[in-house]
Amino acid sequence: MSGPNFVHGRVFYTVNFVKTTLLILLVLLFAFGSPADAASHDSKVESGALFHDQGPVFVSTNEPSITAPVVVRLRAAKNDLTAATLEYFDSKDRSLHKVPMTKEIAQSNSTFEFWSGTIPASSARKHYRFCAQDGQIRVWYNAHGVSQHGMNGSESSDGDFYVIPGFKTPDWLKNGVIYQIFPDRFCNGDTGNDVATGQYKYRSASTLQRQWGESPLTTDGDERSFTFYGGDLVGVIKKLDYIRATLGADIVYLNPIFKAPSNHKYDTADYDVVDPAFGSNSTLVSLSTALHKNLNGRRGYLVLDGVFNHTGDGHKWFGKYDPLPGVVGAYQSQKSPYFSYYNFNQWPTDYAHFMVYDSLPKLNFGSAQLRNAIYRSPNSVALKYLKAPYNIDGWRLDAPKYADANGQDGSDKFNHMIWRQFRAAVKSVKPEAAILGENWENARSWIVGGDQWDSVTNFNAFTAPVSQWITGKKIDDSPGALSTSEFEKMLRLTRAEYPSNVQQVLSNHLSNHDISRFAQRAGGDIGKTSLALIFQMTYVGTPTIYYGDEYGMMGGGDPDCRRTFDWSKVAPDNSTVALTHKLISIRNRYPALRTGSFITLKVDDDKSVFVFGRFDKQNRIAVVLNNSSSDKSVAVPLNRLDIPDGAVVKDVLNGTIYQVHSGNISITVPGHYGAILVH
Repeated sequence: MSGPNFVHGRVFYTVNFVKTTLLILLVLLFAFGSPADAASHDSKVESGALFHDQGPVFVSTNEPSITAPVVVRLRAAKNDLTAATLEYFDSKDRSLHKVPMTKEIAQSNSTFEFWSGTIPASSARKHYRFCAQDGQIRVWYNAHGVSQHGMNGSESSDGDFYVIPGFKTPDWLKNGVIYQIFPDRFCNGDTGNDVATGQYKYRSASTLQRQWGESPLTTDGDERSFTFYGGDLVGVIKKLDYIRATLGADIVYLNPIFKAPSNHKYDTADYDVVDPAFGSNSTLVSLSTALHKNLNGRRGYLVLDGVFNHTGDGHKWFGKYDPLPGVVGAYQSQKSPYFSYYNFNQWPTDYAHFMVYDSLPKLNFGSAQLRNAIYRSPNSVALKYLKAPYNIDGWRLDAPKYADANGQDGSDKFNHMIWRQFRAAVKSVKPEAAILGENWENARSWIVGGDQWDSVTNFNAFTAPVSQWITGKKIDDSPGALSTSEFEKMLRLTRAEYPSNVQQVLSNHLSNHDISRFAQRAGGDIGKTSLALIFQMTYVGTPTIYYGDEYGMMGGGDPDCRRTFDWSKVAPDNSTVALTHKLISIRNRYPALRTGSFITLKVDDDKSVFVFGRFDKQNRIAVVLNNSSSDKSVAVPLNRLDIPDGAVVKDVLNGTIYQVHSGNISITVPGHYGAILVH
């Protein structure tokens, strides 16, 4: 029995029956270095060699039109299978189809063989898996890995691969890096619009101006949402060179910028006006124009925060506080033209609101007039900012699963209707616009139909597992360490929830404005931040840097996670800022790190080492992560990437070159660091 091998997250053991003598077996293993090389028609499927995902090596397209058939390929150990079958379920005829696959001519220097089959073109959504057969023995393979069970003819698609004709996610989001900015805390570019202490009062709270660098933690009598530091859009414009050149990020995502009394602006008062503390609508145009300019051949992109589940109670449509002259809000009169925009149980004091916050009245999407105002009319909020002169590139939707009619809490049929209509409207104006939904759990019901969101904030499939593996803490700061094998399994199972073109645009953040800083959970250990950055820039999805994470900004939960940016930390000699720039440059250089396949190569709980591969038709890359505090020697199984003996690979992090022997290279990786080995 050979030693344990980790492919696609499963420990498997291959049994080679001795047909002559033990000496022959040892010679074979020494010569080939992998169970895949010694495969034969022995009525035993070499499960560890099976692989498929929807990377460019394995599918003709992962975004087919309704007229395009999809050719899929299954990898297996050379000379192992006697047959392979593609099994897919068609949502239109609600039937299970089985397609015999054809064995391709294997390359002489490859340890693998490929089988191909075709899913015919149609408009119907489908999901599929494979049946691999050696003699009378059969196993099935899908995104969860190898199992002993095939489809039962039902529409259940747990772990299966998706085909969603006509569903496309933005290419620029697949290939970009997001930089998230909380505007009041990033850079004060115009002191003339700073909010002064006592400048205005909202409910019982009065504004408080603090000096840049002071703690955002509240003291007696202060209100955390009404302390201001002076960051603004001019500050963002002034620091675009830092974002785009020093770091290399090309997508700016701004937390809300529309007029609102608080510093966070999730209590919108007017969707038509940029908050005066941040600038003006003209400033937004200037930012968009500056960001869209090409830099080193790459265009920039701008994503705004769309707070469409609720408004603030000071919104001009509601009118509880500071009503605009000549505008009658729903709180002021039942004859208000905006009365249907909200739900009153007993007017005016009892109304539907978001969670426990009665300062955030929920919008009523049961009102056709409201839907027109948000996304259906040509001059609606969602559409006008996509068009000139603003020309933004997409929306990050705040709390979208809660949007509903008649005061309901969302996640129902009506909620999905809202986002289908929203997508249709947005894509009709700008087909490549991004729609990114905030979601903290599994978001399949908004994704797999291909008719609602493009992407989600990837809390449960990236932020949480990365935090637990590297820092030993959950994102709520409670203990929750994961072993390396638990980490790999969590990644694999959550990744399988989404189509591959969605996986490629998932917003992978280490921190954001609602949770503690990653560096805080890491106890200030900058090595752990470096390790997390290496993984973030090489994993599947769109890396999303919350301002300051690139230098290890500390901070507990809200409001401490919203500290002001320390510009003294980003001097040229800052090692993590330099690492971030290098990692983004590497990611930009190799498409395999953006849209290539992902395969687990090795999981070592004893050493806390995780090795995975990213590959496409041009490059095969192995990423080695050492999540321990000491140097570790790692045998990297490059034969799993079909890299032959004698080939050389280069660690593009430090320039070291290695040559493959017996299917492996041996490498020493520093504690809380990694290697990116490119062939």
